Amino acid sequence: MIEAVESNKKIEKVLFKQGLEGVQFRQLVEKLQEKEIPLQFAPAEKLNSITRGNHQGVIAFISQVEYFPIEEMVDNAFKKSNNPMIILLDGVSDVRNFGAIARSAECAGVAGLILPAKGGAAVNADAIKTSAGALLRISTSKVANLRVAIYYLIESGFQIIAADEKAVKSIYEIDFNKPTAVIMGSEDKGISDSVLALSTEKAKIPLMGKIGSLNVSVAASIVMFEAVRQKNV
Repeated sequence: MIEAVESNKKIEKVLFKQGLEGVQFRQLVEKLQEKEIPLQFAPAEKLNSITRGNHQGVIAFISQVEYFPIEEMVDNAFKKSNNPMIILLDGVSDVRNFGAIARSAECAGVAGLILPAKGGAAVNADAIKTSAGALLRISTSKVANLRVAIYYLIESGFQIIAADEKAVKSIYEIDFNKPTAVIMGSEDKGISDSVLALSTEKAKIPLMGKIGSLNVSVAASIVMFEAVRQKNV
């Protein structure tokens, strides 16, 4: 496993059997932390349910897509458009929602998706299937800290729009004809306060019904295609 980590394989996360110890275990944990690869501990039954092979208490999940450094994503975005859009996902962990967002993003010409290394949806076969293959076409970046990523986007000239149902402004009052990064939060918790504080603007989707909220993938699509509408007026 240490060899796999050092060979720079695209490891999504590593699952350890609870109670593991020893020199090799500590060395592997250090390597994972050094490369900012998420790790979790679970009962042996959990690992056995994932694979019938001799896992020796450790299972690595290999990413099926190529991740891009945020710097490369931004650079490529400006090569394609003067007013690119990037989507940041804060706490969106449902694989199908993530796949649906990726599909809409590719259709809307979004430059890339940014999600946290910890707490974000797994970029696996289900996500790729739900995205109709969009995850193989759109740039995706996993970052250790969304706040650091937002600071970089601000320095690169992006306005930061937080999709927040408590906002005063609606998305129809936002000028999307400029470099824009849109933050979407999870349906249950929304955008975290520390991330929300970095937004340039907060904007909501006006709702007429009594439920009061939309599925995050639907909400993301509405925001993205309002930007498309503005750019094609």
